[in-house]
Amino acid sequence: AIVARFAVKPTSSILTPRKSIDKDGNDVEIMTKGRHDPCVGIRAVPIGEAMVACAIADHYLRHRGQTGKGIGSRQ
Repeated sequence: AIVARFAVKPTSSILTPRKSIDKDGNDVEIMTKGRHDPCVGIRAVPIGEAMVACAIADHYLRHRGQTGKGIGSRQ
């Protein structure tokens, strides 16, 4: 079994007004408009699985190309 952990940064743009500062250091409140998802974690899992699958397939093909053997073969 392969166990992997990865982290996802929080979404930077949600509809909740946020406190910030402008370029002169003054307090301002910003609110992003548009359609934004506050939780990308639901979509992150299948993306992470696909990335790991691509990396494993790449290493398998590289190994097979360098040695002429598949992993687990008895050649």
